[in-house]
Amino acid sequence: MIVDRRSFLAGAGACLATGLAPRSAAALATSDALILAPTRQQDGSFAVMLFGESGAFIRAVPLPARGHDLAVHPQQRRAVAFARRPGTFAVAFDLDGRVEPQVFVAQPDRHFYGHGTYSADGRLLFATEDNITAGTGVIGIYDATDSYKRLGEFPTRGIGTHEAILMPDGKTLAIANGGIETLPDFGREMLNVPTMDPSLVFTDLDGHLVAQQRLSKDLHKLSIRHMAVGADGTVWFGTQWEGDPLETPSLVGRASMEKGLALVSIPERELADMRRYTGAVAASRDGTVISASAPRGGYVIHFSAESGRYLGRTQIADSSGITAYGPKSILASNGEGLIVETDADGAETTKVRRPGVAFDNHLRTFGL
Repeated sequence: MIVDRRSFLAGAGACLATGLAPRSAAALATSDALILAPTRQQDGSFAVMLFGESGAFIRAVPLPARGHDLAVHPQQRRAVAFARRPGTFAVAFDLDGRVEPQVFVAQPDRHFYGHGTYSADGRLLFATEDNITAGTGVIGIYDATDSYKRLGEFPTRGIGTHEAILMPDGKTLAIANGGIETLPDFGREMLNVPTMDPSLVFTDLDGHLVAQQRLSKDLHKLSIRHMAVGADGTVWFGTQWEGDPLETPSLVGRASMEKGLALVSIPERELADMRRYTGAVAASRDGTVISASAPRGGYVIHFSAESGRYLGRTQIADSSGITAYGPKSILASNGEGLIVETDADGAETTKVRRPGVAFDNHLRTFGL
């Protein structure tokens, strides 16, 4: 989508100028932690909605079109929302609404894949992008201290790059190459299913390869999409299966630079209900519980980060967005305007209920 930056910022500035309602201002003032949720609103427009940790609505940051995921600054109250693939815009905004949002766009022959992450010091933003001409993935590097000026890029050593996360050492990126080729002219159509080549790549922050790992050749149609890190530093990943639907492998796995990739066991009933797709992966705040959303099945499944053992599931219709919340719990959002807190026992507590609003694929928190 071509973004009319001037018109968009004029509208966003008007929203800022009106200020917050007293109740929203109070929620902001009393909330150290915030919940950030990309949304489709009742009028069909798109925004990132901000809520206090109690679930009280604070404000909506408008987006030019549909968003996907967010990168949240590790220290400052700032975030960036990325366009849904194959979009070309990103919106940087102040969580407190004191300055107008800033739109920046992918360079020509690039589009965003919807994900990104900050460096540990918050000075750099790394975004997953597609080199449209070459059909390969790149990590775009942006200066978060200078209006998100693009500094360069490095290759991801794969195609269909999706999510990138910063490892706990602050020096390594984990990059999920989904292996699926798409082109903007063909929308989201998958163009290379017979020759898919997914991988999980570890690089340093300059793009030097540390390790590249693949599953066995018979699993080359298992697209690696989303990731989270457990308490022991193991990377957990969620996938989507583009092979024979009658031969669906496990859709969740874990990886380390030393041991490579391995899928974990999922009970047959849960695996069938997932219908070949995971929506997102998240770790509880203490890193001991790993969760994966299954929007096609209408639930979230939970695993022990230590043993890899399946722990249980939480029924949440159309749930995709999940993120860390309590020491052993997560938040989960869905397309029906709900955000709930849930844990491995399947218990859930409603935090947000917004009838008519559809929360999108991903969900983030700040300040936990």
